[in-house]
Amino acid sequence: MAKKQMDEMSFLDHLEDLRWHLVRATISIVIAATLAFIFKKFIFDVIIFGPTHMDFPTYEGLCKMSQFLGMTDTTFCADKFPFIIQNRTVAGQFSAHIWTSIYAGFIISFPYVLYQLWSFISPGLKPSERKNSRGFIVIASFLFFLGVLFGYYIVTPLSINFLANYQISDQISNEFDVSSVIAIVRSSAIASGFVFELPIIIYFLTKVGLVTPQFLKKYRKFALVIVLVLSAIITPPDIASQVIVAIPILLLYQISIYISAIVVKNQKRKEKRANSL
Repeated sequence: MAKKQMDEMSFLDHLEDLRWHLVRATISIVIAATLAFIFKKFIFDVIIFGPTHMDFPTYEGLCKMSQFLGMTDTTFCADKFPFIIQNRTVAGQFSAHIWTSIYAGFIISFPYVLYQLWSFISPGLKPSERKNSRGFIVIASFLFFLGVLFGYYIVTPLSINFLANYQISDQISNEFDVSSVIAIVRSSAIASGFVFELPIIIYFLTKVGLVTPQFLKKYRKFALVIVLVLSAIITPPDIASQVIVAIPILLLYQISIYISAIVVKNQKRKEKRANSL
């Protein structure tokens, strides 16, 4: 019935339907952003500036690991970072508060935004396709939040630690602008969140026939190069950080191959069953 209704809808009806889904998604982001705006002390002091303190869990873990490996001269065991955070513009702190709240609102409301997107797309699918994609929102949201946590607890600390301790001259002292620090945390978390959606993307590309497991296996070496380039973009230019970031992305790529193979196998089984009838 839903499919028939979708067929009967005109182009303008589709646009109107899409508009209301976007409106509801935007409202959810605004509500979540308002909550983030209100709890600014927690958002900034605990979350945003958490990785700028040496008592952050990632640094403590890396410090213990370094000591276990006999590496005594490491920046992960320092008392504090050699930099200060400052604001250089009149409206800098207010702008940082507004935009950080908006990005935080998007992250918090991501499952509902995804639900609105799915609500717009799903009526056009066959009943069997909707049934097979029942857990889409849960799985996609889980992968996104997993990626955000990875970006926040792994990519961000590695980036800040490397860049804060990188020095070309003793005559230069590091005084980072608040917007620069926020940008590192924001880009690392959100970029990693979207990168972790790779299995979902591969699933749908396989469903529409644009990708096959054979294709993914054939171009695995090219994917490795892309992953290393991507790791170099979202991490500081040191080999250790790039390897740490590249490992989970390569695992996601391998998982995507298995997912693609399962989708193709199920499609062939359905075709065989249909032909037998």
